[in-house]
Amino acid sequence: MKINVGLICGGQSPEHDISLFSVKNVEAAIDKNKFNSFIIKIERDGRWMYQEQELSLNPGAGKKFLHYKNKPDQYLELDIVFPILHGPNGEDGTIQGLFELCGIPYVGSGVLGSAINMDKDVTKRLLRDAGIAVAKFLVFYDHEKNQSSEKHKLNYKNIIAELGSPFFMKPANTGSSLGVHKIKSESQFETALEEVFQYDQKIILEKYIPGREIETAVLGNTELSMGIPGEIIPHHEFYTYEAKYFDENGATVEVPAKLAPNIVTELQELSMRAFKILCCDGLARVDFFLTPHGEIILNEINTLPGFTNISMYPKCWEAAGLSYSELIGKLIHLGLEKHR
Repeated sequence: MKINVGLICGGQSPEHDISLFSVKNVEAAIDKNKFNSFIIKIERDGRWMYQEQELSLNPGAGKKFLHYKNKPDQYLELDIVFPILHGPNGEDGTIQGLFELCGIPYVGSGVLGSAINMDKDVTKRLLRDAGIAVAKFLVFYDHEKNQSSEKHKLNYKNIIAELGSPFFMKPANTGSSLGVHKIKSESQFETALEEVFQYDQKIILEKYIPGREIETAVLGNTELSMGIPGEIIPHHEFYTYEAKYFDENGATVEVPAKLAPNIVTELQELSMRAFKILCCDGLARVDFFLTPHGEIILNEINTLPGFTNISMYPKCWEAAGLSYSELIGKLIHLGLEKHR
């Protein structure tokens, strides 16, 4: 008997469109002999839609948690949902909590792991406390930007005294490099500050780490396996949102990355260690910097990485001999296994 899989896409975050790119690839790759797929789109206004019909949620109903709004006696019967969502309300633990309340199995990390890894500040603190190297960072909240005292810490001169120049400015809770700026001057700092607080009430400032951008792919719940590491080679200042999804010449993706065997081993061991420390399940893409001196710095973990045709996570697994279709199947079974 085929497994009914709800592919949840869209969402109310700024990464809505990226989710739509990803779901098309997943739906095309899913093994139709084993799975029936249902694309369920969350509109920007929060409505849940299936084939142009609005759905309503029925918490606690398990497989029958999605009813047709205008036909309450009719419903979709799903065995599991795959949240192909990015950003707030998608990979930050909120929708995972909804799935828990509804009693439906789902792919990926749970409430805690999703929430931890969405917040770059919390992620870095936990990694740092566990002895894993991260870039030096500072954290600020939106109410601090209006405090004009020269001695106040949200001040360009004070920041470069701590982090050096250039440094990165990021919203604490977005992905896909949305709102990320490489700051080289005080005027650029002031301009970026206005934009970045539009994405989040908390921002993170990070020391610039010169080096290569290496990404790894973790798969599993308790028993973990690793894909082949890949490298992002940006053709601009850094790997921007536009370069990731819209600029064909924005970056070169090399899988496998040209790395010494001992570096590959260290990256994989650090990835699995971080995966466990940060309460991940199912899958994660782990992003590193490799400095010219061979130092490995963990940048962040993405618990719902992109699944577009250029995304690193599936490419890492294809290089390891696991096809896109087989990867999707494994993720679905890992989700079912976790929620037995």
